[in-house]
Amino acid sequence: MSSLVVVGSLAYDAVETPHGKVDRMLGGACTYISLSASYFTQVNIVGVVGEDFAQQDVDLLTSRGIGVEGMERVAGKSFFWSGRYSDDMNDRVTLVTDLNVFATFDPKLPAAYRQMPYLFLGNIQPELQKQVRAQMAGPKLVGGDTMNYWIADHRQSLLATIKEWNFLLINDGEARMLSGKSNLKQAAEVIMAMGPSVVIIKRGEYGALLFVRHNGSLRWFAAPGYLLDQVFDPTGAGDSFAGGFMGYLASRNLDLANADNDPRDMLRAVIYGSVMGSYCCEQFGVDRFRTLTRAEIDARFQEFQDATAF
Repeated sequence: MSSLVVVGSLAYDAVETPHGKVDRMLGGACTYISLSASYFTQVNIVGVVGEDFAQQDVDLLTSRGIGVEGMERVAGKSFFWSGRYSDDMNDRVTLVTDLNVFATFDPKLPAAYRQMPYLFLGNIQPELQKQVRAQMAGPKLVGGDTMNYWIADHRQSLLATIKEWNFLLINDGEARMLSGKSNLKQAAEVIMAMGPSVVIIKRGEYGALLFVRHNGSLRWFAAPGYLLDQVFDPTGAGDSFAGGFMGYLASRNLDLANADNDPRDMLRAVIYGSVMGSYCCEQFGVDRFRTLTRAEIDARFQEFQDATAF
């Protein structure tokens, strides 16, 4: 099984949605990505936590076979975020962001991680993402996430960073902001000229768009959002999408330099990402991952196929 390294935040969140309020729950991009990806491949995390990070939360990660050798515990409190969602949960207001030990995060990869073939860089400073990429010996596939703050205030650093990536995962507003184009197809082409050969644009409840060059031409694929009866908490849905997407590609041992790749693997990865994002929304925080099975994942993948076949 191919190994995936995930770098990002390990945190605690407080969330209020129309369905209730949770004052403290396990969160962080690295947490969601790694739990989601662990259903497909071996995952190893790199992150920093404080003295308050509970052993039961470490146990949840290791129960999924996630390697925690790269998780550093230091004096202080773990990253904490609090937010409130609108009634339709398409918008949220950030109430508190306490970086705590994450403010001085300096990711160092254990020696064993540096030889691994797959790397996903969560939403952290572009300079740190670039430093982590430089520590890898020669990965087959490197991708990551970013956000509007880095695009606006650290643009040159971000451009230098994503130039070395195979794919970029970004939402529609950020894609327009990064590219300067309002048309998403044009936006993807501009971003691909910056370095990544694959661009995935997340569109919230409307699904995701994949853009990839195949045999010299731009190919695109649209995945719908899964229609849930109720969305309890969308926190971490985008990161769970990233975990499903990258985890599936790692399980297929995908190498973009290999001309013999099955082009449908990239499309399947988008659907598995959508599946994982949908399951994340069914309960607060990471709670759905405590009981989720691979059989359930594959059944929902089939639902996607049935809903989109024509």
